[in-house]
Amino acid sequence: MKKNIFYFIGLSLLATTLNLYSQEVIRLYPGVAPGSESWDWKEQKGIYIKDVTQPTITAFLPENPNGIAVIIAPGGAFHFLSYEAEGVTLAKWLNDKGITAFVLKYRLVHEDPDKPYLKKMLMEKDSKLMDSVCAPVVPLATQDGLMAIEYVRNHAAEYNIDTERIGIEGSSAGGTIAMSVALSATDYNRPNFVASTYGYEGLVIGSNVPNDRTPLFICAASDDDMVPIQHSLKFYNMWIDANQPVEMHIYQNGNHGFVGSTKNLPVDTWFERFVDWIFINYSI
Repeated sequence: MKKNIFYFIGLSLLATTLNLYSQEVIRLYPGVAPGSESWDWKEQKGIYIKDVTQPTITAFLPENPNGIAVIIAPGGAFHFLSYEAEGVTLAKWLNDKGITAFVLKYRLVHEDPDKPYLKKMLMEKDSKLMDSVCAPVVPLATQDGLMAIEYVRNHAAEYNIDTERIGIEGSSAGGTIAMSVALSATDYNRPNFVASTYGYEGLVIGSNVPNDRTPLFICAASDDDMVPIQHSLKFYNMWIDANQPVEMHIYQNGNHGFVGSTKNLPVDTWFERFVDWIFINYSI
């Protein structure tokens, strides 16, 4: 009898958890995504996602939404998405703060399995090779980010979101997407705020810093041996030169990929600083 009671209690707790982080997957295009009509490979799913051909956003809805929304672009060198750590985990953290989150699954580079190079490229930190192979997909991934902003703004009422409180956050390659979205958007699909965590500046497209107030949050670590902090400093100076509000946190230690992880270092508090910054800007 006791075993049955504990069994049903366990099921109840599981159901509560699932309801708390309810999810909805939304396709960003009605058919084939423009620009990738010839892509015939299949998406590979798991903790890391590869070979995305059908861009989507997955909605994570808080129990008590406060009207703020963040579109999350996980990193992964434009070849994969660190979907769980830099996407789902962050979305759930935001939900706990009343913020509606949408994890973006954007288009990626397809690595020819007969000519693999990704592992070697990352180990050798070959930025020239990375830029050359990734450059063609960045405009497509940026378009996916713009479509995500547009979708959320069009459906804001359905999610109890304020159309003037929609932002985008990106980590590493996702930071490239977040910044490219901000710098190449129109008035309608421009985010109201932007965040870059250890973002990669080398492939950012667009050059138009918004005229309207668009706060930028930047976070990185001085010992990052994958994306040096000079990338973050360029973003900072770009916003300063345009007289746009910007806040930057550079931690002494943390290296690369600290979003969604615990390092038992001061960098573990980056999320609190991010949420503080959002709430200060929107008086929550």
